[in-house]
Amino acid sequence: MSEFRKDPILERWVIVATNRSQRPGAFIESQPFDPTLPCPFCRGHEDETPQEVLALRDGKSASDWRVRVVPNKFPCLNLPSTSSEQQAGEEGPLRPSGITYERIDGFGAHEVIVESPRHVFSTSDLTLEELTDVFRAYKMRLARWQADGRMAYGQIFKNAGQAAGASLEHAHSQLLVTPMVPIGIANELAGAQEYYRQRDRCVFCDMICAEIGEGSRLVVETAHHIAFAPFAARLPFETWVLPKRHASHYEQIEETSLGDLAGILRELICRLEAAAGRCAYNYILHTAPLGTSAAAHYHWHIEIVPNLARTAGFELATGYYINPIAPEVAAERMRNVPESRTAE
Repeated sequence: MSEFRKDPILERWVIVATNRSQRPGAFIESQPFDPTLPCPFCRGHEDETPQEVLALRDGKSASDWRVRVVPNKFPCLNLPSTSSEQQAGEEGPLRPSGITYERIDGFGAHEVIVESPRHVFSTSDLTLEELTDVFRAYKMRLARWQADGRMAYGQIFKNAGQAAGASLEHAHSQLLVTPMVPIGIANELAGAQEYYRQRDRCVFCDMICAEIGEGSRLVVETAHHIAFAPFAARLPFETWVLPKRHASHYEQIEETSLGDLAGILRELICRLEAAAGRCAYNYILHTAPLGTSAAAHYHWHIEIVPNLARTAGFELATGYYINPIAPEVAAERMRNVPESRTAE
């Protein structure tokens, strides 16, 4: 039987309809990239990308790097070409109805984090050391933009596979920095703050306690982090990773925790790919806005969303998702993956 489930933060409803997993074409198959195309992210092709803004390297040569961060060659947003600040918003023409349209210049930054000099595709292909460097680069770039003072939010995300939005196969993630807090994040912050106002507790901390205690949606647990399928998972095999210790800002993560985070995320992607196939996926880092103080109501986390099920007219019309696999079933499948499939 289908059921409605409500997300406790956003109060967003999800329909868990397991019978729909039997439909023909219910799941999206990942399409391969063209192997004949040259790759600008591979070692030795550094001159094919914009000039790096950060590199973690062992030596001084241009090609002796572990992780590189470069401006996106086709950015969504740009910093001003002069020292002038963001342009003021312009109002559109006033209509008889009284509506006013607003716009501002596309002010911000768009960076690419090249995750390895090797031509690999997935997070599961990275070594633990490489992935630790990736998370270190995230920390450094968010801290850099926080110090800038002009930006409100830094969104880190990864598109792995064409179906997930990637235009290049080589493992990479992105950072998009905006002068305002995106509406999705603002809604999540507001939902978490309302929960805290009512209960004087962090909703994410409560989720961690509930998932450890109940266990059916728990996938992986380490010394510092936990991974579980959220109760109101929007899509098949959606999984969240959170630090066990309350923390609102990712850029304040301790260096000693980076390896633990890399380990749990790598194992989680390995388990996902063993349980659901080598699918396309996105992961998104949710963190508190730049330049804000530590928040008792908010908890940074990473959401992993495999690109397995299509969203269509009903989802667009209502904002409700239809998930054909219950999160308890998805978590069980990932837990039961043989250890050999997750070994490095």
